[in-house]
Amino acid sequence: MKKRGVVALAMALCLFTGMFVLAQAQEDVQKHPSCKYCGMDREKFGHSRILIEYDGASGVGTCSIHCAAIDLAINIDKTPKAIQVGDYNSKALIDAAKASWVIGGSKMGVMTKRAKWAFENGQDAEKFIKENGGRIATFDEAMKAAYEDMYGDTKMIRERRKMRKMEHKHN
Repeated sequence: MKKRGVVALAMALCLFTGMFVLAQAQEDVQKHPSCKYCGMDREKFGHSRILIEYDGASGVGTCSIHCAAIDLAINIDKTPKAIQVGDYNSKALIDAAKASWVIGGSKMGVMTKRAKWAFENGQDAEKFIKENGGRIATFDEAMKAAYEDMYGDTKMIRERRKMRKMEHKHN
């Protein structure tokens, strides 16, 4: 009898936690449905999205660490109060500084050639590396890599958009 009660309580807790995470994700995406810099759908890219809250109650939602790096550079006089990132697996927002980051690997990144993914726990990051390659990193290392890759990634994005416009004209 006690075992059933514990199982029921555990199931209810999991359901409640899942609903809370879903509500948090929906609130974030409702407030910032598309990336301010590239226009990408933040719900679709929930696994890479970033939410930056600055002192003074201002904030921004981006699709990726690439676009977050742009915002942090443009707003150099604002102090980030919190930076959250979508967990690669669950899409739940997690503290970017506490996340286990993976840089590189065979999976194409969002807005970048060299991927930068965040995981809530190190075991998920290690599993990802075994399957896709890459290396473990901190948030500071991932952000530094985003700045290092900025020129090449921006050039790649421009070329892709130019090709899409040309394809559109032909169709």
